[in-house]
Amino acid sequence: MNVHVLELKFNFTGKEETLCPVLMEQGDELILVDCGYEGFMPLIEAAVHQHGFSLEKLTGLIITHHDMDHMGAAFELKTKYPSVTIYSSAIEAPYISGKLKSERLRQAENLYDSLPEDQKPGARYFQQMLQQIKPVEVDYTLTPIENPSFLKSAQIIFTPGHMPGHISIYIKESKILIAADALVYENGEFEIANPHFTLDLAEAVASIKKLQALDIDTIICYHGGTVEKDIQAKLSRLISTYAQY
Repeated sequence: MNVHVLELKFNFTGKEETLCPVLMEQGDELILVDCGYEGFMPLIEAAVHQHGFSLEKLTGLIITHHDMDHMGAAFELKTKYPSVTIYSSAIEAPYISGKLKSERLRQAENLYDSLPEDQKPGARYFQQMLQQIKPVEVDYTLTPIENPSFLKSAQIIFTPGHMPGHISIYIKESKILIAADALVYENGEFEIANPHFTLDLAEAVASIKKLQALDIDTIICYHGGTVEKDIQAKLSRLISTYAQY
């Protein structure tokens, strides 16, 4: 299997940000892992083209969880390329399809009244962004620890915490972990994605311990990109930071 890390660069409130979806290529399958915010289709198409591919050849989209920076462009992608199969975990599927209210929106609403008045306009805007996410039907649900028939080299790893049905993807033959938001990479170290807003911090730490048990040479973080050096030591330092969990 060939793995290509896409870099989607964009400006957010005056600051340059980068998201790192992954393109997996095996045989006739071309699978995108996560797809950025709504309106990101031009960025995705350009990034895919830079790696020598076209979204016309895309066969599937794996959505690791239902945060808007991971599934925001899914509706646009499916509309433009209706033959693309949408994959997620069974737990995440009803949120992605709009059958259940977003856990992130529920969290934002519950926190709203406790915020200082000067933070409430931004919090309200965030809620509105979450409410505007266009749902997309999930065609196939992935089972934890599954080796999907369409990507036999990939293993689905259940990594809840950040979101209840979050999944990561491990490619044993090349020792690559596509972590999604189970890990982020900041200032030369791994961290938990938005720990103050992680839905279940204890579960998130348990997921990191599960990942540390894998034989990994490369970790691809959706926020932070590719990490290839001192992986075990960095994971150990992160786990020790959250030793109370």
